[in-house]
Amino acid sequence: MNLDPSLYPIKFKPILKEKVWGGSKLSQIFHKQSDGIIGESWEISGVEGNVSVVQNGSLMGKTLFQLIDKYKEKLVGEMVYKNFGNTFPLLFKFIDAREDLSVQLHPDDKLAKERHNSFGKTEMWYILETEETARLILGFNQDMDEEKYLYYLSENKLSEILHSEKVNKGDSFFITPGTVHAIGAGVMLAEIQQTSDITYRIYDWDRPGIDGHLRELHTDLALQAINFKKTKSKLIFSDKENSTIKICSTPYFNTNKIILTKDIERDHLNNDSFVVYMCLDGEAILKTEGFSLDLIKGDTILIPALEKKVKFITNSATFLEVYIQ
Repeated sequence: MNLDPSLYPIKFKPILKEKVWGGSKLSQIFHKQSDGIIGESWEISGVEGNVSVVQNGSLMGKTLFQLIDKYKEKLVGEMVYKNFGNTFPLLFKFIDAREDLSVQLHPDDKLAKERHNSFGKTEMWYILETEETARLILGFNQDMDEEKYLYYLSENKLSEILHSEKVNKGDSFFITPGTVHAIGAGVMLAEIQQTSDITYRIYDWDRPGIDGHLRELHTDLALQAINFKKTKSKLIFSDKENSTIKICSTPYFNTNKIILTKDIERDHLNNDSFVVYMCLDGEAILKTEGFSLDLIKGDTILIPALEKKVKFITNSATFLEVYIQ
């Protein structure tokens, strides 16, 4: 039972990011309203300067920070509020790469705290759409150390030592801090990550940014953060309709996939956390006690922690379900 009727499933206004490598799929396929070249849609964000604003219901116009400040554990869960206070711990995005993203990596919690007073950036990707040549860069293709890495970097041959992996719709990957990576051209994906916007860019394909100038590289900052060991990023799971498909379970977030061909009720009595649903395909009506909302492909919705039961009415819909445990 919802003990606070002023709280309900919350939809936020997407924060659209124009990127030099972005495309048009987020507007064409995922219904994000924009005429520009959009690389990212930040669906739920607590990043300073990019804080999400409520789009639906009686709380329309309120920021995510205002909601947490008012509702606290009712919104995010007792343990989440105890650990993070008024900071929202996760960032949810859809990304469309018309061209290759820069080759980059992110610091872990310790280094990010020391350098930037920020969380590190652990993230996962779920592949939504791919073109024929779609690939990801994930780590190195050989044994690597600092000396060898710096040699290839100085000779402008970094691409020769990067591991390139072909990807298909439905694949998923877990990217630990320090892993050198890039999303390749022709990939559209959902990204779930810690609340952080700290990126160390180490190679940008000698490509000018939107302003016509080369973007800054972070060679020195990256060096202490890089993981030179080979990494296995791909997550292994099997699809099954109308059941919980566990994709990823980490200290930072848990992600399930749900493929629905019929109505279903989700019970979160044992979750002391908010739950976020990202609609990847199809459409559904989401119902809670006293509230109903139509969801279509590309929608993201936050279920407050005090809302323990959610019903989906549908004959065809696919969701990512994310929470902290």
